[in-house]
Amino acid sequence: MADSVFIPKEMVVHLGKPDEQAENLRVPFLYYIKNVASSEIYSTWPREAIKANIYAQVSFALNRIYTEWYPSKGYNFDITSSTQFDQKFIKNRNIFSSISQIADEVFNDYLRKEGQVNPFFAQYCNGTTVTCDGLSQWGTVPLAKDGLNALEIVRSYYGNDINLVENAPFKENVPSYPGKSLKIGDFSQDVRRMQVYLNRISRNFPSIPKIPQTLGKFDEATKDAAESFQSQFNLTVDGIIGKATWYKIIYIHTSVKKLSELISEGITMSELPKQYEKPLRKGMRGGEVLTLQYFLSFIGDFDFSIPTLSQDGIFGEDTERAVRAFQAENNLLQDGIVGKKTWDSIYEVYRGIIDYISVNEPDDVLPFPGVTLKRGMNGPSVLTVQSELDYLSKFFYQIPPLNIDGYFGNKTEEAVGYFQRSFDIMPNGRVDKETWDKLNEVYREIKKGSERQKGQYPGYTLKEE
Repeated sequence: MADSVFIPKEMVVHLGKPDEQAENLRVPFLYYIKNVASSEIYSTWPREAIKANIYAQVSFALNRIYTEWYPSKGYNFDITSSTQFDQKFIKNRNIFSSISQIADEVFNDYLRKEGQVNPFFAQYCNGTTVTCDGLSQWGTVPLAKDGLNALEIVRSYYGNDINLVENAPFKENVPSYPGKSLKIGDFSQDVRRMQVYLNRISRNFPSIPKIPQTLGKFDEATKDAAESFQSQFNLTVDGIIGKATWYKIIYIHTSVKKLSELISEGITMSELPKQYEKPLRKGMRGGEVLTLQYFLSFIGDFDFSIPTLSQDGIFGEDTERAVRAFQAENNLLQDGIVGKKTWDSIYEVYRGIIDYISVNEPDDVLPFPGVTLKRGMNGPSVLTVQSELDYLSKFFYQIPPLNIDGYFGNKTEEAVGYFQRSFDIMPNGRVDKETWDKLNEVYREIKKGSERQKGQYPGYTLKEE
């Protein structure tokens, strides 16, 4: 799986179904999108309908690239030309000029869910002979005629939490496997990625032990988890992550998180390896600054010596002040500049908090924070809610398991709503004092584990422990 979202310069298209003997054709990504759009939709449709469809087609293709959907299964191509599996692509077909012009404008824009970083699996169908839960191609036409723009059209099908990422960067599409096996003693972001994936997979396969520290050091706990994974999936059990184990981990991780489905758990910011790229200092702005502000704000919820700051992507005085405070707390040069040492230290502290909460069940719950928790918020109170709901998901079928990352995203909102319905609270997906207190009460009682206490909740289907 890629560590970031990018527009590949080229794609390899298999001209048939996955297991069919067929030609593999390497084509530029822009040409691929123009070909698919010219094969799937009509050039006479309204401009905004065409744009909406191209957004979906780009996101679908990028999802295949990001998840390494076919390479992780052992195939030597990125996508097929079969509409049974992917998108329609016709070798040497004519490209409609109107579609070509729009594709030139938007081919490096894609859709993603709020709180997630992976390209959205934008499933679609024609809406006439074939219907599905995703976008209806023909259905986009009347919506465009009614005055909706392209983003409004896709949101009408995929939900209002769909956002548009514009001008994604270009990059050569190279395999994610680092080219050498990972083993005891290695320290790298590749190790860190495998640790995070194995921990997530272990939720669905409990025989795989949790890795307490996922900072990129290949330790004995990582070796144990790798061996258990290899045993679970009939691989050579040696505790070394070679190419076969690497891609099997990627494939199973994609499957358990449903990354290539409409209802996807998604990849959150906390799961991505955050490699140091360049110094950050006052006056700069952009995604790297926003990520820095997120980390510092999260740490500040636990360490009150870190002043509060807004997450606006602008490295101003507040951000510099927070950086200096962190540097002082961690015996670093207090220059307000985020060089490699400061960046690595910030990320290590952030990951340490996440790892501790993820591995250790919360025994002492925090008091109600005094403010209703809702989608878009983050911090220790959100971590508490996620940890308790994830624990209760082992017993209550209605409550889905959660990614414990301190960010109140769609899945957390959904789990809160299920909990509220189960206990006759208005299911608005927000955690006010009533929901907080009930959640703590149920969590404490269920964790005690006695049949008498579980019997206090008749009418609810408890999972077997």
